[in-house]
This record gives sequence, structure tokens and C-alpha cells, in this order.
Amino acid sequence: MTAPSRTHYPIIVVGAGPAGLTLTNLLGVYGVETLLLERNAATVHEPRAVSIDDESLRTMQAAGVVDEVMAQTVTGYGSHYFSARGRCFAKVQPTEQPFGFPRRNAFRQPILERQLREALSRFAHVTAKFQHELKSFSQSAQSVTLQVTDAEGGVHALTCDYLIACDGASSPVRRQLGIKMAGSTFSERWLILDLEKSPSGSPHTKVFSNPARPCIALPGPNLTRRYEFMLHPHERDEDILAPEMVQHLMDTHEAAPQSVLVRKVVYTFHARIADRWKDGRVLLAGDAAHLTPPFAGQGMNAGLRDATNLSWKLAAVTQGRLGPGLLDSYERERRDHAWAMIQFALNMGRVIAPRNAPMAFAIQTLFRVLDLFPAARDYVAQMKFKPPPRFAEGFIVPDGAGHRHTLVGRLYPQPRVRAGGAEVLLDSVLGDGFAILVRSPRPDAVLTLLRAAPWDKLGARIVVLGRDATELGPANPRLARYTDHVILLRPDRYVAACVKVDELVEGGKAIAALIRQTQTPFVPG
Repeated sequence: MTAPSRTHYPIIVVGAGPAGLTLTNLLGVYGVETLLLERNAATVHEPRAVSIDDESLRTMQAAGVVDEVMAQTVTGYGSHYFSARGRCFAKVQPTEQPFGFPRRNAFRQPILERQLREALSRFAHVTAKFQHELKSFSQSAQSVTLQVTDAEGGVHALTCDYLIACDGASSPVRRQLGIKMAGSTFSERWLILDLEKSPSGSPHTKVFSNPARPCIALPGPNLTRRYEFMLHPHERDEDILAPEMVQHLMDTHEAAPQSVLVRKVVYTFHARIADRWKDGRVLLAGDAAHLTPPFAGQGMNAGLRDATNLSWKLAAVTQGRLGPGLLDSYERERRDHAWAMIQFALNMGRVIAPRNAPMAFAIQTLFRVLDLFPAARDYVAQMKFKPPPRFAEGFIVPDGAGHRHTLVGRLYPQPRVRAGGAEVLLDSVLGDGFAILVRSPRPDAVLTLLRAAPWDKLGARIVVLGRDATELGPANPRLARYTDHVILLRPDRYVAACVKVDELVEGGKAIAALIRQTQTPFVPG
């Protein structure tokens, strides 16, 4: 509750939810002096988000907290879909781990937020101030000036190079900037029930695709469980929240008799995205930038993708390694995928909550037909229908391979590798910053060039696959075309460039041009 110890910070983050806490931890890893402001006295106590995916766990790995997070997570669950008659017509149960972790995992948001807050104590250059509220701000070409109040009502004037708004769906920062949200508010209302001491006979989510009462039951860690029930237009909130109605819903959807209800609330879901994510030196992230329906469990995960993308760019700019134009690529890289995930969630909602019996029958018939074909069955079971993370422009050098085949702009897979006599995940070999993977039978021919300009300006760690680290795990078909290449990985592990060994001189010129581009505002295309 004491005042911030200084008046200027390179970065000030507003909002200590998952996105803000993750962003601050990553900035701590990158060595950026950061102040985190949160108006509440503590992180959340009630469960909100309940699903964390493999990309987000990789982000937790980058933040140095994945072991703690995994210890409080139920990993690798699937979703089983049931008709109104109780017949299972589809199973989505992914077993592949392309990014090093199970694709679907259950967690408790209060635990995650507490872990992330406690992890900030590792960094002497990071300060977190709870019960500090941003009241107003203004910006110039050089900085942002903030007026912040503390718990006693004291007012503090602070400045920063960049202000990051992770302050939620109603974002006061976004409102002050006059940025509108495009999209729609769901007409459907959903009842959320959170239970404790509620064992389940299956570790997997059960989806009751019954038009009469669509429902999702999600087991969580430590005998927790969440139910989500769709409400009909004629039903009133007060009637559906009545204790006898809540008990009836639990009893008719397999809740254990000893379950303890700890939270009940009616939500109206949103599918919206901010008109713009950057205004001068102020940037939006997480729910301040986009709102995703919960049907695909991607709302929080989308915010963590923002934090992953933005953190290394803020570090590179504030530490002078790259120019401020780099920050203009943030929205360009994230916006399309964020919207794709919103649409993905809407489509999942149509499967979970069919409007009527004929629609439910059509959906169930489609899945039963798909199950007859191994490739289609695998497509569903392994969640290959989920929009893959990829961007076509930004801090990348396209290689002309076409969007279906190129590795550029994609999140690089994370196999287990053998390094120093032990098997570890690839990112632990790559370090925290840029990395250059040499995938070539003649690595010594390129190392001298990679240690000179312009490659050296990125401070990249050079890893020779097959010598410094031997790749293990299943083969990735996209990697096959890059067997005699140098692959430039950004700190967020997206591929910035793939250059043939015989074309390193020309590739170096393209990298130099990419670096120069960050000195000016980003130009689309």
C-alpha cells in the first residue's frame, strides 16, 4: 500500500489479471523495469477461467513458472459430447503435444493468479502495487503521464514510456481513449455453477448437447467442478438462481451428492474486438482488446497470447535493440487470430447448444459419419479444427512457400531434445531471447556468417540441431522442407525467417531490412 518508489518506469501495466500478471512476469524475465498497478487489494478469489491450453503452458514455461502451474493443473482432458438420449456421439481427446504440453488442461484461476503474483518477487526490477487505481492519463510523443490513487486516497503522478492496459472487459483505459468494441453481445444467458468436493467419474468434460437444456460439465483440480447451463429467453435470473432449481440441475446432470456449491452467477457472453489496440504509447491486451465466448475455453488463453507477443517487443524497444515501429506489428500479428478464435468459439457454441431437435440430429449425424473415416476421426479427436496460431505479416520475412506449407509466421514446435546428456524441452536450450536454429549437415560453413552483422544485432543464441541438441519426438511435415536451412526464432518462438544455407548473404540483407523497418511505423503488406 506504500507509494511507488520512483516516478518513472519504462513500462506500466494496469490490471493484475492473468494477462497483466503474465505480461509483467515475462517483462521481468526480459529484464525490463516494470510497475504493475491493480486497484483491488488482491488477485481474484472466485474461479473464472478454467481451461489453459498448450500454448499458454509454453508461455508459463517462458515465464519460469510452469512447474508450479502444472502442479495445480489437471492435464490432458478431453470433451465427450452426449445427445439428449445420453448417447456419446463425439470424443475430442487430443494426445499430441506439438508445443511440449497437453493441448487441454483444467486449472483454477485464483491459484494461477496467486502463483503469478508470488513469482514477481523474483525480480528486483519489477514492482507490483495493489490498491492503486489509475484515475487518468495523458500522453505526449515522449511519454505517458498517469494520475494514480492509493488506498489512503493519496495521489501520485507517474510517467512511463509505454502504458499497457490489461484492465478487463470494461477497460477504463480503453474508454478514455474512445476506442469502441466491434462485434456483438450474446442474446443467450448461461448459468455458471462452481462446485468443490465434487468428484467425477471421468476426467473429461461432458457436453450435454440437449436443446432442452444445453450444459457443459468441466472437472477441475482438487475435486472442483464447473457446470454451465444455457438459459432460455423466458427464464428469469431469479428463478434459475433459486436454490431448489440449482439443486435440480445438479441432481439431473451427475453432480456428486456431496458437492459443495461455492458460486452461482448468470453471465451474458460477448464476441467483440476493439477497433484498435494501440493509441500512441498506450496498448491494449487481454479482455481490454477482445472478448471471446467461453465455448472453446480460449478467452484467457487469447490474453496470454497477447502477453507473449507484446512482452518481447516491449523489451526490445525499451532496451534499444529494435525501433519503436516494432510495436505497430503487435495488433497486425494478433488481431486476425484473436478474431478467428472468437469465431471458433461461436462455432463450438452451435455444437454445444443446438437450437432445436432437428439441428441437434444433424450435428450428431455429421459426427457419426466423420467417425467412419480415420483421417476425419483424427481431425476431430486431435483438435486439428482449432485455428492454428499464424500471422502473414509483422516482424517476419516471408519465404514464398505459401500459407499451407511455410514455417514462417508459425509457432515453432517444441519437441523434447537431447542436450548435455539429458532430454529436455527445446525452449530450455534456446534461452530467453532470439535463437537461430541451424538445421544443416554442414553447420560449420554458416556459423561465421551468423556471428556477424546483421544477425549479431539480435543477440541470438545459435543452436545446431544434431550437435548442440538432437531433435526427438514425432516428425513435423513442415520441417521436412527446411533440412538445409537457418531458422530465426523470435523470443516468443514464432518463426521470423527461414533462409537456405546457400542464400545466407541475401537472407542477411532481408533481416537487416526487417530491423531497419522497426525504426519507422509499421506499414501493412
